[in-house]
Amino acid sequence: MHPQPQSPLPTKSLFAAALLLWAGCKSTTYVLQVDAISQTGQVAQAAEPKSYRVRSRNPSVADDSLRYNEVSAYIKTALSGKGLYEAPSAESADLIIDIDYGMETPRMKYQTVIKPIIVLTVSQPKPLADRSPNGSRLFMPISGGAGQPIGKIAGWQEEAEPVVVYEKYLKISARENREAVEGRPAPEVWSVNVSAEDPSNELRKYMPILASATAEYIGTNTKQEKAVSVSENDDTVKFIKKGM
Repeated sequence: MHPQPQSPLPTKSLFAAALLLWAGCKSTTYVLQVDAISQTGQVAQAAEPKSYRVRSRNPSVADDSLRYNEVSAYIKTALSGKGLYEAPSAESADLIIDIDYGMETPRMKYQTVIKPIIVLTVSQPKPLADRSPNGSRLFMPISGGAGQPIGKIAGWQEEAEPVVVYEKYLKISARENREAVEGRPAPEVWSVNVSAEDPSNELRKYMPILASATAEYIGTNTKQEKAVSVSENDDTVKFIKKGM
């Protein structure tokens, strides 16, 4: 008894499988705005600061809330990538790092989109032959039905399209851990402000993305706000999500 040959996978199934594989490999890229300042060379430190303690800079965000603990864990992972470590106490830390994050009130903005110019034409019906392929005459001639509209791209045009956007932000700043002098706070060593503005209002989803950009710019000077593209599959994003 010979085994029956297996039938090949239908073409539609192959296409569906390829489509699923392609969708699974897709990676979302986020456009962020980054503004980093560093005063490392201007701060009086006996040695390069290595230890820190973090705290919430937003009075509406409690230090013991679940969301704050999650965000601060991302920040601590980012700091570890710069060779910094968490001090056992606030008194023994070289730096005090303030964290602020959140989402601004949604607003309307107009974005320029490029759309095709579609021109509809009606196809002309084609009469069918009144003879069969073997040459014999059919019972009666038959003509084609009414023409169907066909869309053709005649060109492209720019349009201003309204969209509701949400600004998600993460701000961290580091100061020397010493008492204020004559009412003036300790000098700021560095700060990084990162934001993303788009139609998404998923703040939690954006936190590791924003934190990854923070990790790249700690202790640097951008001189001005700059646009940065970050993919959710970037190694830094994976490092932030994995944690210490």
